[in-house]
Parts: sequence; structure tokens; C-alpha cells
Amino acid sequence: MIPTFQDCMLPTLKLLADGKEHSANELYNHVTNLFQMTEEEKNILLPSKRTTRIRCNLSWARTYLKKAGLISSKSKATYAITNEGLKLLATNPSFVNMKTLEHYDSYNLWQTMGKQENGEAHADSKDDNRETELTPDETIGKAYDELRSMLANDLLDKILEQSPYFFEKLVIRLLVAMGYGGSFNEITEMMVGKTGDEGIDGVIKEDRLGLDNIYVQAKRWDKAKTVGRPDIQQFVGALAGRGANKGIYITTARFSEQAKNFKPQNNIKVALIDGEALCQYMIDYNIGVAIKDIYEVKRIDLDFFSDDE
Repeated sequence: MIPTFQDCMLPTLKLLADGKEHSANELYNHVTNLFQMTEEEKNILLPSKRTTRIRCNLSWARTYLKKAGLISSKSKATYAITNEGLKLLATNPSFVNMKTLEHYDSYNLWQTMGKQENGEAHADSKDDNRETELTPDETIGKAYDELRSMLANDLLDKILEQSPYFFEKLVIRLLVAMGYGGSFNEITEMMVGKTGDEGIDGVIKEDRLGLDNIYVQAKRWDKAKTVGRPDIQQFVGALAGRGANKGIYITTARFSEQAKNFKPQNNIKVALIDGEALCQYMIDYNIGVAIKDIYEVKRIDLDFFSDDE
């Protein structure tokens, strides 16, 4: 399991209880071992892709503990417990969370200042949702994911309003943006307006040198339709008939679990892109979307405040 930032508070204090300074990496190793985290869990990223969820949670746990005066940081990326932190541990708490921190004036002052700067009235703790399991980074990430999901749904609906010809051109623009070889005009000549030959709608170059070809099947179907294993088998058969070993099946519909789990033989590889994935790629490569707002989340540059010159 991935511990929340509140789950990380007490283990952080306990590791620092020896009075020595410990690095962020020591705290990371201590908590990940304590919660028996798998490598997969350790590597789960935030939506920003800039850091892992566990490192973010640990960072915010330390931030909250510092604001409450329970730990301190005298040098870059090292932490030590304070007298207040030792006093808290002496009570043998079973947990430490944001409710616990409300007993410390410095923490409450920091919370009040933050609310005032944001134009918010300071709420009573009974009404304030302090028990949230999300860090500020995760809150931003969750909102971003929701906006992105809504955008993807809107994109898919918009695509289905367009003509089959538009969909073919869209697929070409996306493949070119993703770095497949050949120009937009070259791929257009090979794909647009042609009837699929035994399940093949077009051919693209794998790279700009054209060392290998990838065969494409593009289906503009209702998003509620399910593409089954027989459809993929037919496509694989068409690839084998041409002596090809790479293909992309793109559709506005969705794939059944049997289709997703189908493993072709003879070294044939097929990438499946359903309506959801198609729209996510469009967002990633700025196809059919425009930037609305940009928010920059900054952190302190510790090197700037370093004494080493």
C-alpha cells in the first residue's frame, strides 16, 4: 500500500527520535520498508510525472511537521526532531495527523495565514476538512485528471460528429505528431479515401528512414460498440498475408477484454488504440486542443540559499 502523507508523520518522528539528523532518503527507505511497499507502488507517479506519489507524501508530511515545530531542517535535505517532537512521542501516540497538529500554535498560525492570503475565512476545525488524505499536489493532480477526462470525453463526441474522411485525416495528423516517418502528405496519399484491403486501411513508415512499415486499421465506430477478438484476429490475418509483423488498430469504439488479451503468433505485434486512448494521445500531442490556462507550481531553490560559493 502507499501510505498517505498523514500515515508518514508518526514514522518520520520515530526515525528522528534518536536526536540525529537524517536525510530524506533515509526517511524514504524507512517508510517504504515499514509499509512493505512493492517496487511498483514506489514508482507510481503523480499526474505531473515529476515525482512519485510516495516521495510527495513524505515531503508534505515533513512540511506539516515542520510548520507545527515538531521537526527542523538545518541543512539541505536533512531533518532532526525538536523538543516539541520528543514531547509528543513521549505521550506514545498511536497516530499523528493534521488534527494532532492543531494543538500547536505555529501550525494554526500558518493555516490561518494561508487562508487569509487566499481570501478565505478561517473555518472552525469542526467544519474544516482537515482529515483529507490528499496532499496539495495530489489535489491539483486529481483536478487535472478530472479536467483531462472531461476533455477526452468531449473530444470523442466531437470526433463522432465528423465525417469518416475527417477521422482518417485526424489519424494521420496524430501518427505524424507521434513521430512516425513520412510527411503528412505522404501518409495521406497512402491512407485517405481508400477502401480497406482485407482489414488494411493504410501503411505508414515506422521512422523517417522508412526502414520498416506499419499497417493501420482505422475504424470510426460508435463509442458504445465493442471490438472483439475476431476483429483483431482478422487484422492479424491480413498482416500475415502481407508478410508484415507490425500493425496499429485505431478505433473510436472500445476493445473487449478478449481482444486486449489476444497474443498473435509469428512475432506479429499489434497496438490497440481505443477511443479513450485516441483522445488521450490527442491531448498529449496537441491535436484538436488548445491551451486554456497554465499554472506554475514552484518550490524553493535550496541551491540558491546554499553557503557554498
